Amino acid sequence: MEALKEVYSRSFFEQFVKVVKREYPPFDKDRFFELIYDQAWPDRELKMRIRHVADVLTQTLPPTYEEALGILMRIAPECRGFEYLFLADFVELNGLGDYENSIKALEMFTVCASSEFAVRPFILKDPDRMMAQMLAWSTHQNEHLRRLASEGCRPRLPWGVSLQMFKADPGPILLILDNLKQDSSEYVRKSVANNLNDISKDHPELVLDISKRWYGHHPHTDWIVRHACRSLLKQGNPDALGLFGLGNAEGIDVHQLVTSTPQLKVGEDLIFSFHIQNLSNDPRKLRIEYEIGFVKKNGSLSPKRFKLSEKMYPPGTSSVSKKHSFKPITTRVYYAGQHKLSVIINGREAASVPFNLMDGNP
Repeated sequence: MEALKEVYSRSFFEQFVKVVKREYPPFDKDRFFELIYDQAWPDRELKMRIRHVADVLTQTLPPTYEEALGILMRIAPECRGFEYLFLADFVELNGLGDYENSIKALEMFTVCASSEFAVRPFILKDPDRMMAQMLAWSTHQNEHLRRLASEGCRPRLPWGVSLQMFKADPGPILLILDNLKQDSSEYVRKSVANNLNDISKDHPELVLDISKRWYGHHPHTDWIVRHACRSLLKQGNPDALGLFGLGNAEGIDVHQLVTSTPQLKVGEDLIFSFHIQNLSNDPRKLRIEYEIGFVKKNGSLSPKRFKLSEKMYPPGTSSVSKKHSFKPITTRVYYAGQHKLSVIINGREAASVPFNLMDGNP
């Protein structure tokens, strides 16, 4: 599978340069390509390539920020897709000293690609002014701007600079999220849920309080709350479980947890099964997860939890089976040794069994 950074191909840049030259004929195509494909280009990952393109545009467009920005804004309608994140990055790189023009540009660029990363330095520089702007965007008719209002101020936005002040005090974010809690756009609702999930990692009680107040009033809001509480549910937080009718698991037993592959190699699947016994006379709502204790380099275990199901289980015995792939992935290094498989019912470990991973990475 081709790395995402390879979206910045020669053909992509050829097309982009054509668009730029139509708007700005003096644009030096040869110099642009010479600067883009410098010695370090092959080793740059995606985020660094985005910044590099923004830096090259800074060197090849007119020297005044306002004139260069005007060119990019005029071509923006033809530049749609995440690969054009360098447009907003150009603003982040050059525009912190020109608030008015930069905000207009970020509004346009977020519709074409996204400005979620570029707004963050503006928040850090002048949080009161920028958060007032984000609050205004939260009521905008365009879903991309409403989403920017939430996504741009997430305390823990992946790839984005951390907003430590909102980790400490997320209060300024809450008015924005309140405006968006019934948003008609799933694109926006996902961002609201992700923002709350970020907040839950530092302020779980605050997110639980919000969730209890919001839940049960609107289907869109219910979806947000459920998705926002996913980390709390994975942690087995009893208040989060209780909010969704997932009480204690008394009267629920797990039997015959077995693996058909007690020893496996990297690249193979762990196959396992078990029986759930509901000893009561009534159906029970159960959240069933499994947790793998992955062996770390130092021999200790690093647990990772995965959801299996969340539904009503009838009285009596129900059978469950699952396979988990140990194919190599970029986000985890597999080490040989004795791992641990556990079944979690409504946040409580109900059964566990060891298994061996052989050979480590191929």
